[in-house]
Amino acid sequence: MELAYIPSPSRGVIHLGPIPLRGYAFCIIIGVFVAVWLGNKRWIARGGRAGTVADISVWAVPFGLLGGRLYHVITDYELYFSEGRDWVDAFKVWEGGLGIWGAIALGAVGAWIGCRRRGIPLPAYADAIAPGIALAQAIGRWGNWFNQELYGKPTDLPWALHITSSTDGRVPGYYHPTFLYESLWCVGVALLVIWADRRFKLGHGRAFALYVAAYCTGRGWIEYMRIDDAHHILGVRLNVWTAIIVFLLAVTYLVVSAKKRPGREDVVEPGADAADDEVQEADKSGTDAKAEADSDSGESEADSREAADEAESAKKT
Repeated sequence: MELAYIPSPSRGVIHLGPIPLRGYAFCIIIGVFVAVWLGNKRWIARGGRAGTVADISVWAVPFGLLGGRLYHVITDYELYFSEGRDWVDAFKVWEGGLGIWGAIALGAVGAWIGCRRRGIPLPAYADAIAPGIALAQAIGRWGNWFNQELYGKPTDLPWALHITSSTDGRVPGYYHPTFLYESLWCVGVALLVIWADRRFKLGHGRAFALYVAAYCTGRGWIEYMRIDDAHHILGVRLNVWTAIIVFLLAVTYLVVSAKKRPGREDVVEPGADAADDEVQEADKSGTDAKAEADSDSGESEADSREAADEAESAKKT
């Protein structure tokens, strides 16, 4: 008898009349909002304007979703284009299937477009949003729980994930909750980047590189636990190779960037300081005008009182 386990939801979608509310989509949307919120706070702390992160995310998010879906469809093409499969399913993002590697790669292209339009250096923007991306991944992984997918090997641990669905080749049973492992790992990555950024004043893209390297480290061992179908190269899952290559690139960037461009950017958004000065000057002018108006009002009241006193004195005389 199983004493404890993580139950799977009986279904991943709730219908509100004709409108389907999907848990997977909700997790992605909530993750995006958290990433933009935290990124905005970090951007302002670095000297940028409020709202800039959201403006650039209008480019980055759609590109990221497209890139994530393309990576998944290309690396698992047999799920959509093999015999007996319907290629239209490749467009059904709500059913799951977003590759983080493609999402980050194409999302960076969208962010680059947004940054270029605002005259902002992409590395500075990437540093600001890096922890938020990790938290977005942590939240997004719960979408896999709603879909009962991407679980690990069978286990009898008390935190085993109870899979109840038998569709698409699933075998009901108790498995390692790899979605939970990766979610917790991503939270740890976000905290690591925030701490290291404060401690070492990371700049010029190094906070983002640290996020990438740390995520790849966890993704490598978590990937070994998964039992879903995947392409293998030399007996190793494709995503493990991807994690190794991206990890090496991130570490190389960290080392080279620290030597060539130490420290942090002095200015992350041109014109932000001038805009702040204008706002402060406007506030100061408004305060001075109010004080002058109050002073004039006080003088008028004093004059009125003096005139009244004179009139009263003349009346008595």
